[in-house]
Amino acid sequence: MEDFLKRNIGLVAHDANKKDLIEWCLWNSKKLIGHKFYSTGTTGHLILEALSKKHPEVEWDFTILNSGPLGGDQQMGSLIVAGSIDYLFFFTDPMTLQPHDSDVRALTRLCNVENIVVCCNRSTADHIISSPLFQDATYKQIKPDYSAYVHRFANQPLVEEAVESVNEKDEPADKDEEKAR
Repeated sequence: MEDFLKRNIGLVAHDANKKDLIEWCLWNSKKLIGHKFYSTGTTGHLILEALSKKHPEVEWDFTILNSGPLGGDQQMGSLIVAGSIDYLFFFTDPMTLQPHDSDVRALTRLCNVENIVVCCNRSTADHIISSPLFQDATYKQIKPDYSAYVHRFANQPLVEEAVESVNEKDEPADKDEEKAR
């Protein structure tokens, strides 16, 4: 594979969409060979089993995280923030309220913050994997610069004001303690 760039791919699916993601991975298995996968618990085990049956000669590189509702979504989010995920294929179930819905929203938000390609259904996944950019070894995603946000309090006296405010409130108590001695 000349000019091959190993992508770090996150795989997540709600229960009603697991079969769809497994089928999608099998259908696109030749394009997925050689990439690194991070997946939430049940989804990862099922996809790895299916890919291994279709391609027993391939040594698939999977890191399987906890189940989504048991912390796997947060683990995936941590990988996104650390820059370890290039693409997130997250097949969501729009018809069922998820008990960990806030985790789901947080994951998609982090993908937007970090400019990570994310898809939530098979149609979008088909477009992503068929894009010439998916296999283009020269394509690099632009990482946003949040340094201004990170340093937004750098030249503000916020800490000094807070300490002064607390010291002013503590002064009467200190005087009362001195009188009691």
